[in-house]
Amino acid sequence: MGCSKTLVAGLFAMLFLAPAVLATDPDPLQDFCVADLDGKAVSVNGHTCKPMSEAGDDFLFSSKLAKAGNTSTPNGSAVTELDVAEWPGTNTLGVSMNRVVFAPGGTNPPHIHPRATEIGIVMKGELLVGILGSLDSRNKLYSRVVRAGETFLIPRGLMHFQFNVGKTEASMVVSFNSQNPGIVFVPLTLFGSNPPIPTPVLTKALRVEAGVVELLKSKFAAGF
Repeated sequence: MGCSKTLVAGLFAMLFLAPAVLATDPDPLQDFCVADLDGKAVSVNGHTCKPMSEAGDDFLFSSKLAKAGNTSTPNGSAVTELDVAEWPGTNTLGVSMNRVVFAPGGTNPPHIHPRATEIGIVMKGELLVGILGSLDSRNKLYSRVVRAGETFLIPRGLMHFQFNVGKTEASMVVSFNSQNPGIVFVPLTLFGSNPPIPTPVLTKALRVEAGVVELLKSKFAAGF
């Protein structure tokens, strides 16, 4: 009887756990794979590799985040990205980073990273960090003012934002468990898509008049 139970348990594990294991990303099978951003070969997940003889030590080191961006933008914030396009050495390693600087009152507007969880630390100032749950939580807003030295976590795929609630400049550094986390800015996606989303769709979805939708489209016609 005990043997039968063990066999059933083993079969259950094989049927239900094996597909989950097979669905994970494969681990790299080399020391590193510096991305050949100009490579012509077809790739599925990431970029093709430069020959190791052509990969200098720059794949380990970068100074791109050392200089803060210009916050003279409509959002009052500046994002310096360090994903695989900016740091080819991250190719196949599943990591990337951003530095974001905020003017007083500046925001990183509501957005989603479809391919990565985000973890961040506030380096300077005070940021209101908001995370919006899905329908599972009835769209609950989880928010808190995060101060210098404190950290926050954004689960993959959840909409979130940051807003500088202080009177001075604020900054944060965030990291992702993807070399290319992707980003979907909600207002830009809705009102600045190419081609535009038909106005009747948005008026029905947002429950506003067509004039409001057209005004918002004009604000995002040139992007961010």
